[in-house]
Amino acid sequence: MMFPRNIVWLLASLTFTSNAFVPFASSSQSFRKLQNVEQTSNNIQCINTQLKSATIEETATESKTQILAEDDAFIKPNLDTRLYRSILLPNNLQCLLVSDAETDVEAAAVHIKAGHFDDPADRAGLAHFNEHMLFLGTEKYPKENDFETFVGKNGGGTNAYTDMEDTNYYFSVAPLDHDGLEDDESEGAVSQALKGGLDRFAQFFISPLFSEDAVERELRAIDSEHLNSFTSESWRNYLLLKSSCDQSHPFSKFGCGNYHTLTNGGNITGDDAVSSGGSSPVPALKEFWSTKYVAENMKVCVVSRGSLDNIQKEVEKAFAGVRSSGVEFAPKEVDPSVVFQKEHSKYGVAFGKKEMGWIREYVPLVEQRSIKVLFATPPNDDPVIVKNRPDRVLSHLLGHEAPGSLHSLLLQEGLINDLSSGSGISSSDFSLCSLSLQLTPKGMANRDYVLDLVWQYIQLVKETVETNDDIMEKYHEELRQISKTHFEFRENGDPTDFCSSAADILHDYPAERLLLGSALPGPYNATVTKAFLDRFTPENCIVNIQNSDFDEDDSNEDVEFEVSASSADWQYEKWYRAKYRQVRIKDSLVEKWSNVKDIDPRLHLPAMNSFLPSDFSLRCDDEESKENFDPNIDYRKEMPKLLLEKDGLQLWHKMDRTFRVPRTSLRLLLTSPDVYRSPKSMTLMRIFGKILDDDLNSYIYDASLAGCRARVTCLPTGISISVNGYSEKLPHLLDVVTGRMLSIIDEMKQADETSGLHLKFDKAKKNLLRETKNFRLESPYETASYISRVLLEHNVWHVSNYINEMEGDYAEKNPLSLYDCAVIAEESLTQRLLATFLCMGNIDEKGAHEVVKLIEKNFLKSSRALSQEEIPKLRSMKMPTKEEAIQIFGPGVKGMKIPLKIEEMTYSESEENHAVEVIMQCGAEFEMGYEGVAILELIGQIAYNSAYNQLRTQEQLGYIVSAFTKKTSGSAMGLSVLVQSSTTKPEDLEARIENWLVMFREELEAMPAEEIANEAAAVVAMLLERNMRLSDEVGTAWGSIVSTTSLGHLYNKPPFERHVKLAEVLTVSDVEIEDEDIETTKATKTKEQLKEQVLQLWDKYFAADSPERRAISARVYGHKAREDYEANIGKPGILSSYDETRQLKQFLAQWPVAPYWIERKQQ
Repeated sequence: MMFPRNIVWLLASLTFTSNAFVPFASSSQSFRKLQNVEQTSNNIQCINTQLKSATIEETATESKTQILAEDDAFIKPNLDTRLYRSILLPNNLQCLLVSDAETDVEAAAVHIKAGHFDDPADRAGLAHFNEHMLFLGTEKYPKENDFETFVGKNGGGTNAYTDMEDTNYYFSVAPLDHDGLEDDESEGAVSQALKGGLDRFAQFFISPLFSEDAVERELRAIDSEHLNSFTSESWRNYLLLKSSCDQSHPFSKFGCGNYHTLTNGGNITGDDAVSSGGSSPVPALKEFWSTKYVAENMKVCVVSRGSLDNIQKEVEKAFAGVRSSGVEFAPKEVDPSVVFQKEHSKYGVAFGKKEMGWIREYVPLVEQRSIKVLFATPPNDDPVIVKNRPDRVLSHLLGHEAPGSLHSLLLQEGLINDLSSGSGISSSDFSLCSLSLQLTPKGMANRDYVLDLVWQYIQLVKETVETNDDIMEKYHEELRQISKTHFEFRENGDPTDFCSSAADILHDYPAERLLLGSALPGPYNATVTKAFLDRFTPENCIVNIQNSDFDEDDSNEDVEFEVSASSADWQYEKWYRAKYRQVRIKDSLVEKWSNVKDIDPRLHLPAMNSFLPSDFSLRCDDEESKENFDPNIDYRKEMPKLLLEKDGLQLWHKMDRTFRVPRTSLRLLLTSPDVYRSPKSMTLMRIFGKILDDDLNSYIYDASLAGCRARVTCLPTGISISVNGYSEKLPHLLDVVTGRMLSIIDEMKQADETSGLHLKFDKAKKNLLRETKNFRLESPYETASYISRVLLEHNVWHVSNYINEMEGDYAEKNPLSLYDCAVIAEESLTQRLLATFLCMGNIDEKGAHEVVKLIEKNFLKSSRALSQEEIPKLRSMKMPTKEEAIQIFGPGVKGMKIPLKIEEMTYSESEENHAVEVIMQCGAEFEMGYEGVAILELIGQIAYNSAYNQLRTQEQLGYIVSAFTKKTSGSAMGLSVLVQSSTTKPEDLEARIENWLVMFREELEAMPAEEIANEAAAVVAMLLERNMRLSDEVGTAWGSIVSTTSLGHLYNKPPFERHVKLAEVLTVSDVEIEDEDIETTKATKTKEQLKEQVLQLWDKYFAADSPERRAISARVYGHKAREDYEANIGKPGILSSYDETRQLKQFLAQWPVAPYWIERKQQ
């Protein structure tokens, strides 16, 4: 899997990251062979005892590495072929070693038990700042970007995050051996890439520089990261919650930090460095690192192709220099009278009586209406919670979506869009469990009633817990069975993800149980469950109400609403200025919610799940399949086969023999020209999708819990249907979903104004309108990408087109109706269609033929096949060269390096950031061919690190910086450079990008041919990286298949082998690529020829003075630069509105739509 160059935000996990480019987000439990094992009563005590005994044994004998657990001690999923070993180095550093002979990605991670809870009072954000600074040089490798450059040229990536009590660092590389070191060709050797990566990585924890030269620049990076979060609802809510806890508890700390919190209030450079009162954070930084970054506080995980013995040697060599504190572990004494041992045991009470019992109203920046009821509860890793998981069964019941549930009733009445329950925040001594409701406007207007039903349902659960242990035990066992099944058939995931998570979990579980984690809790414990649920009281909750319709002039609101804070004054949170007010929950409400008299008879607890699978047999083990098995075939490389092709239908199939999991994936694309024919049709189809989701929800919810999922998505090219999960139940689920897609259309046509479908339609339209309007509030860099897309693509409707269909003068004169929605859905699903269907996984050919009959029955029996002319085709516009721009705009653009600019103001007035994306087109894929596409990919690989180092690390333009290859719909290729900044205006950002382009050309010229060849080898390794899971293989195959739908029957051969052919282009004669996929290919050029191709492509398309350069700049202005934006309106070459963009397209040509890999089928 190639590390994407796009931006992934980690707001969901509420952590702080070193880089803005995160190739994945760590999952909390993605681990693995269950054999009737019960949970130990106290995992943490077990770990401490284990480590302490190892330490004592070490001191009693000699200083050497201790083996804590060998592979046969680990509890694994059924098909896990990795080998594991847990060791303790002489310095007391525990490491998990993982040998995976099949992996194409090697990785490592270090998890530190220290986070922003440990920040000094006068240096908010120090843990986060420390995380940043470790990437900026060590004594052994002093160059600031050495580590990131090294992993980049070895086909990998690196990042880190800082959380409340944790900091996690991780990196990955392809297993390459081109670092100029002597290759070790022995079996089970660790790659030179991983050796070099480990050596550099370990120095973070041995001898960081904390260079004063880098401090000022990285402080600005922290400040930029802080400002990027200013308009994020996740961060604003998080900081508001922090401000409401006991301020003596470390949860109250401002974990991100900014320039002034880290410098103690002033500048540390410039003319006012002395007078401002600022001071360098370096002494505090060194003290923090010295205290917290010790072996006993760290865990390491490494995944490699190498043998366990060889991995151990490299880990011992790399991490031997990590300091030990010499502090022995001492298990805490257990008080048998206390149920939850860890609660409030470390820092005191964060949310006590004084902090709970509030109604808080908050005004979000986006259109949003929600209620979140937060309860103070014990920490998730408390021993009895780990053992019995009362939180899971209670969350399961409170958040259930089956008929009779709170979710179902509120949804049925049109009061909510969604409801969820679970642990929101968890630290080592407390957690906050929440019941979150996303409300409709009707729901917000009836919030008293909504909350009454919430407390009635909580009372129903309490009564069941108090009086019916049998049914609670059944719910608990059902969840255990689901977890057991998921664990047994869990596939190995991304090694980097695994390392990051495993290093974390090593702090909480004995190594041999690490893969199992919390997958199999102990039996139901009524006492613990009751004690946990006792926390769900009005006195122990915060009712947080978010409503974008709140207004300052609503002082009389409390007359209408019983649940209201309108009697209080508005306040503003300190850091992100969230606007809120709060009052204590009135005694009358406490009494009402505590002593529920009557429970709505429509509320009841769910039935047992009928979707739990029981048949896990594999089709590849059937007798016929065994007879057809050929041991000489590598089935991993086998492509899906076209089983059926006729007018309007293709059926592709591949039975899995590689991953051997009882899961199947069914993918269907119904290509239709009716979906995207107008903004109205697209809007109505999106509404139809929401109505369908709403209607199917109660049915498919149980299926999703049991591991079977269905999704219907509306695309510009048609409708996508995805059904995947355990094979036994999948055909039935597909039949229900596809059948309901049609039957609901008939009901919509006949529905009267009072029907439930009319209610669903109105709710869906309001939700779509809200989501569409909120889209305008995306970050500036996302807005820049959007407005450039509007220009680069031929037929793309603007967000304003969709809004006008739902509100405003036109919408009032031509309102959308339920009947219109049914008509367009019927046209899109039953009239002119091209159906492309893939059956892949645990399904044989007979099963595939049976399943496709459902598709023919439900969609194709009355439709006709699309003609070639009717198939929707996405086209890219050809941007003008400078000479062409002069012809269009006149001589006013003659002196401009970028003669075409598209500009936009940020919609939010509180947005302080600006952004620029410079896009330089190379041409159509078909014209570039394999050669051009591969060389462009290589340039993107090299450019990313260079741009990041120069524009982000050195010039500190902003926290978000990237350079990457860009493909637009319609097959146009190019290079994009993106920067978001709070300090530098768009025009200046553009100039700095142009300066970097010149600088980068000089870097390419100076770069030795061998180094470019090594970068190419990294790209090749990523291109040839094998799929690690069945879902990865399905995604890869499906992408190839659907890419052909618009090409016509003569050319619709899927490009299953295109990645191999691209790799051939980048394989040079004097650089060895050790991969079996390359063995049958021959090198196409020398490294000198490769370098020449890189320079030639750069000079032809990207050099400022090239006559073939086709560059545009998408500029987005924060509101403090409004005058600059307005001053540019009407200037030559500047487009300041969607109308100007639309009208410019009449001057522009379009690129050919044929892809670079197109090939005529043999007749």
